[in-house]
Amino acid sequence: MISRYDIEDVSHLWTEEGKFKYYLTVELAHLQTLEEDGLVPEGTARKLSAARINPTRIEEIERVTNHDVIAFCTSVTEQFPPEDGRFFHFGITSSDVIDTAHALLIKDSMKLVETDLVSLAAALRVRAEETANLLCIGRSHGISAEAMVFGQKFLSASAELGRRLADWRQASEGITGQLSGAVGNYTVVTPEQEERTLHRLGLKVEAVSSQVVPRDHYAKIISIGALIASGLERLAVELRLLQHSDIDEVREGFSKGQKGSSTMPHKKNPISSENITGMARLLRSHVIPVLENCALWHERDISHSSVERLLLPDHFGLLVYALRRMKTVVDNLVIDRPRIEAKVEANEKIYSSYVLHKLIEGNPTTKREELYEAVQAAFFRSKTKDELRNNLHSELSERKLCHDATKWVDFENLRFHYQCQFKKVLNRV
Repeated sequence: MISRYDIEDVSHLWTEEGKFKYYLTVELAHLQTLEEDGLVPEGTARKLSAARINPTRIEEIERVTNHDVIAFCTSVTEQFPPEDGRFFHFGITSSDVIDTAHALLIKDSMKLVETDLVSLAAALRVRAEETANLLCIGRSHGISAEAMVFGQKFLSASAELGRRLADWRQASEGITGQLSGAVGNYTVVTPEQEERTLHRLGLKVEAVSSQVVPRDHYAKIISIGALIASGLERLAVELRLLQHSDIDEVREGFSKGQKGSSTMPHKKNPISSENITGMARLLRSHVIPVLENCALWHERDISHSSVERLLLPDHFGLLVYALRRMKTVVDNLVIDRPRIEAKVEANEKIYSSYVLHKLIEGNPTTKREELYEAVQAAFFRSKTKDELRNNLHSELSERKLCHDATKWVDFENLRFHYQCQFKKVLNRV
């Protein structure tokens, strides 16, 4: 199912072969720095760049060593004469390679997620603009409230994604690597060499690394991912509610030949929005493990490793999948404009707040509570606009209050104010 939404560009990064390619990238960048300082024969990095990544051979070696980085290093150096391979992994430890390679993997994965965030936010703004003049019934507690512009639903989701996009970019810019040695004490490699290598890789230097990059970096990124998921769920739940038979204002696109039920041919279910809701639950479940990974014994242990091997590829892959699936939903969403407009026209309840405030303006010596009770009584008794006008007139006359029940809200104000909101979102995203 995932291949339908083409996330191969994410998933291939986190394969065993992909991971070891990133390991090799880090090792070669380190060798280049050592060559610049005359510590390693010139051309060593170029020679070793011809190394082939062979996951099968690495696995074979690891069955003996029970150490994946040693197996990786052995699989590389055995392809070259000893005089060329002896400086591979010089002065650094396994976590230097793993954490710096992970930094590159995460950064590349985040870039792919960012692209889809931008794409979905843009799709939402398109739908927000298309429905800028469409009035609908707003709902509070699931109950009809005042009228609003339908586009606000899309605009709000776009604004939220804009906030997450800013968070995501900031977190990506702060990704750090390390080449600080066995317990972060720079026994062989110097801080200056570490900085040059990481600069070559496009990474920032971890200010104080132990044997690992502190895991609060990972926790921050995954927490932002969980917030993105919650934003997707908020929109998905809204679309699911609007597709309820009793509301029936929107429908997910229904392709030719698609079936909604094995036994009820009439069904068109919001399956994509439901799927996204489920994925949001999975993505949020990643937060607790990464927070617990922050506390390691002394300079390091590997309790975090098993979590990250599973969680990191899943998290970025699911995020891209969910974002792309939501964009498909937004692009193909069917909006029943006549039905939405008819509800506004037929629902007299949407005027209660406007009438109340007009009465407050026209009755300066009357308590707000008294006016509220009069308006409430009239609206509770009324089922049509004509009934409402008559009942409102009656309630206010009995209370000897000044009134003009012929005035109703000017919906053009709603549309104008919506355009102000729209401009704010455009300026911020």
